[in-house]
Amino acid sequence: MNISMLGAGAWGTALAIAAAPRHDVLLWTRDAQQAALMIAQRRNQRYLPEVPLPAALAVGADHDAALRHARGGLLVVATPMAALRERLAALPGDLPVLWLCKGFEAVSGELGHEIARELRPHAPAGVLSGPSFALEVAREQPTALVAASSDDALCEAAVQAFHSDSLRVYRSADPVGVEVGGAVKNVLAIATGLVDGLAAQDGQAHRPGLNARAALITRGLAEMTRLGVALGARAETFMGLSGLGDLVLTATGDLSRNRSVGLLLAQGLALPDILRQLGHVAEGVYSAPTLLARARGLGVQMPITQAVVEVLEGRIDPLRAMWQLMSREATRES
Repeated sequence: MNISMLGAGAWGTALAIAAAPRHDVLLWTRDAQQAALMIAQRRNQRYLPEVPLPAALAVGADHDAALRHARGGLLVVATPMAALRERLAALPGDLPVLWLCKGFEAVSGELGHEIARELRPHAPAGVLSGPSFALEVAREQPTALVAASSDDALCEAAVQAFHSDSLRVYRSADPVGVEVGGAVKNVLAIATGLVDGLAAQDGQAHRPGLNARAALITRGLAEMTRLGVALGARAETFMGLSGLGDLVLTATGDLSRNRSVGLLLAQGLALPDILRQLGHVAEGVYSAPTLLARARGLGVQMPITQAVVEVLEGRIDPLRAMWQLMSREATRES
């Protein structure tokens, strides 16, 4: 199968590496200089320096060539959410497409499937998501993903492209739920990082511990499900890979950029300094205000998300945010 991967960040590179031994894969970057360096070094030194590029993996900066390569095969957009609209708008109207990005578009407040429906209402489209750190996928460590679309053929193409001995790909007909899970878990990972960062501070009275982390993840899953159902998702989707699975990974894994943001905020670092230090996009930072606004518009309560937004905007410190959540009125669990 011919596969074109539009975006040579860590995640796009990792999936291209995973598919290259079995398929004809072209990894596209809009930066011609980066493409030249990757070809010369056989490594994505900027975003995934730990794993060499397979000899069979092609790299280029010619967008039209990448689209031609994907004809009859599979086109995958591997950019941050902020660039998804631009990439979809540049595609021929009938070309099927999957995307990897997770989050809400800041300007419109829309998820990927909503952007696709607006720009390309008749073209097959879907999302590939799930609990996955790019480095582990590139190293062929066991991983499971879910391909979600209303188009069965596109889901099957994703399975054919990426399913392997080390990477399982499941199908879903609920792209709304899969996208909500992928977006909300990033914000909840920031919250968990805040709690874990506070827990690591010596000498602090009543500091949080593992109990607090478990409570936060569980109640965060409830927030995620409430929003998803309000947007038309199936509740059971959030017990799967893109819901509970991705939330647990991103909220607890040391490779999580969003969790790292929370940890560093709890240490007192300023958000701009944290983002410069990371060097990669932490989608939860950009999605949190949009997510909260979308929830409020639907009448969905998301107190953990609200606390994260207040911390990110500097309106409350992490410790006060935690105790503010603890002081909420007791209610039924569900």
